[in-house]
Amino acid sequence: MVFEPASIVIQPGDTVHFKATDVMHNSESIEGMIPSGATPWAGQMSQDISVTLTEEGLYVYKCTPHMMMAMVGVIQVGAATNSQQIEALTGSLVSQFAMNKDRLSNYLSNLQK
Repeated sequence: MVFEPASIVIQPGDTVHFKATDVMHNSESIEGMIPSGATPWAGQMSQDISVTLTEEGLYVYKCTPHMMMAMVGVIQVGAATNSQQIEALTGSLVSQFAMNKDRLSNYLSNLQK
């Protein structure tokens, strides 16, 4: 129940391809955990989706049916301009995890500051 890779750094305008390698998974941005002005996304279950990210900052996303298992990921686009916003919301998101409660913090700590 992980995205692979779980955290990446890209540049503004790059496209990320989420490949459905198993059934009943998707990729969906988490409200409030993407940069201001960024376009949210919500992929369909068991379907590939490509997302072009143009706004700098951190994007936290989830597999909708498996978020309680901490199936989340992080994309850093350019500079982490919204890192304080993400850090402020991390606790409330992690409170929804039934397991792997340190996963998101670990992903965030692996990114460039």
